[in-house]
Amino acid sequence: MSNYKTVFFTLGILQIILGIFMLIPTIVQFIYDEFDSSFFGASIITIIFGTLFFLSNLDHQKKLNLQQAFLLTALSWLSIAIFGSLPFVFSNTGFSFTNAFFESMSGITTTGSTIIADIESMPKAILLWRAILQWLGGIGIIVMAITLMPIMNVGGMQLFKISNNDSSEKILPKSKEIAMRLIFIYAGLTLLCAASYKFLGMNIFDSLTHSMTTIATGGFSNYNESIGFFDSFSIEISAMIFIILGSIPFIVYIKFLNGNKKIFFSDIQIRTFVKIIFISIIMLSIYLLIDDTTQLSLRSIFFNVISILTGTGYVNAQFDKWGEFPLILFLVLMFIGGCAGSTTCGIKIFRIQILYSFVSNQLKKIVYPKGVFVLKYDQNPVDNKFIASIISFIYMYLIIFFIISTLLSLTGLDFITSLSGAATSISNVGPGLGSIIGPNGNFSSLPDISKWILALGMILGRLELFAILVLFLPSFWRN
Repeated sequence: MSNYKTVFFTLGILQIILGIFMLIPTIVQFIYDEFDSSFFGASIITIIFGTLFFLSNLDHQKKLNLQQAFLLTALSWLSIAIFGSLPFVFSNTGFSFTNAFFESMSGITTTGSTIIADIESMPKAILLWRAILQWLGGIGIIVMAITLMPIMNVGGMQLFKISNNDSSEKILPKSKEIAMRLIFIYAGLTLLCAASYKFLGMNIFDSLTHSMTTIATGGFSNYNESIGFFDSFSIEISAMIFIILGSIPFIVYIKFLNGNKKIFFSDIQIRTFVKIIFISIIMLSIYLLIDDTTQLSLRSIFFNVISILTGTGYVNAQFDKWGEFPLILFLVLMFIGGCAGSTTCGIKIFRIQILYSFVSNQLKKIVYPKGVFVLKYDQNPVDNKFIASIISFIYMYLIIFFIISTLLSLTGLDFITSLSGAATSISNVGPGLGSIIGPNGNFSSLPDISKWILALGMILGRLELFAILVLFLPSFWRN
């Protein structure tokens, strides 16, 4: 057990940080005359538990092996979701533990699904806490995707190793340096987004909370109508810009600051990401132009395509009323997601690219049996191990999607709600489709068992599936 002291030491630090962040809504409670003991009490409990973990594991070895990296990843998200639910439970807003855990898990995984039926009636401190959870989840997944997941060989993420020569035990010092730079970039983008929203008409509180959920591509809003509440084209343009900035690989920002000024135009993931956005917009525009029953609105098309593809989940229109084709298109976009190393989830652009190249190569081999075709990604050859890892990830992604859909239908949900609920949880999007969990709906009326199933889907999708599933294999724990 001494080998796992580093895991629990790190968990202690994370809980102390979470407890300190809980004190921020306490300040808001004083400002808006809403003070109660909910956040202060939750903060004290979280810090006490964190301190106990911290002090009891001071003699840790300061390094992680592969098993510990997987365990730390899973326990980090689970513990933050549990302790992050305490302010909801302790508040006087009537949250059950199931609803509190669902809201907390939805926040920390940047999913954006909510059980709150009337968001505008919530205390300001609760609204701020939802935004803080998403903001912390956003920076958490960026740091993990760039530093931990590549050494864990999860779903082809090893393509993005900081250095091919670094073992999991040597990577930590370099990880700390890169993590700090990522945090500064992430915080800087958040402040720019908040300033933009404030300049365009939001009040200080709304600009702050919405900037945190925009950069995190989380989508929690302070209003039932989401970003559509403001009915402002300029605010929506600003949101789209910063959603895209949060959806591209954050390692690109570091490369840009290191002198590679063309990286935003040369990065293969970013180019494909932009192509998918414009192809989706063109397809949707043509469909709605032909369909006489729906009014064509390029503003709504642009915004909702970007929001759904990136898994942000902001809405400015009831897109579930646009007909059958948009629903199928949005379901596909939910699965694709954004770029690896960003705040977005889904299958990720790079996996789609490699799968496309793999299928193209297989077709060429059929046409030219004696030909030799080398699979490359961004001019670098990709070996069979990476390809197998990516294909198995996509296969498991679809299998788990169908399992979650089936389980949700067994709890009594209709076909559209079950299907889109599974997609929105595993892809961490937020709104589903249909009259219950659609763009202007919420998850409050779902049975408790459905909420737990969806929460499981959220953490599976956020942590790239295998980071959770591998923990249940006995062979993984054998030395």
